[in-house]
Amino acid sequence: MLDRIRQPALVVHGNKDVVVTPINAFILAQRLPNAQLVMYPDASHGAQSQHAGVFLEHARMFLNG
Repeated sequence: MLDRIRQPALVVHGNKDVVVTPINAFILAQRLPNAQLVMYPDASHGAQSQHAGVFLEHARMFLNG
C-alpha cells in the first residue's frame, strides 16, 4: 500500500538505531514513491535530536522543496 502514497515524505533515521533497525528506513524510502532518505551517522533512535542543527536544515530544504 505504500506505493499509493503520493505525498512527499522525509525519512530520517540514525545508522546505529537498535530500536528500529536502519534497513527499515531504506525499505520505507524505497517503497514510498516520493521519499527522501536522510541517514545520520553515529545516531541512534533519537537521530533528530542528536543531529538537531543539520536535521533542521534538512527539514527546511525538504519543506521548501
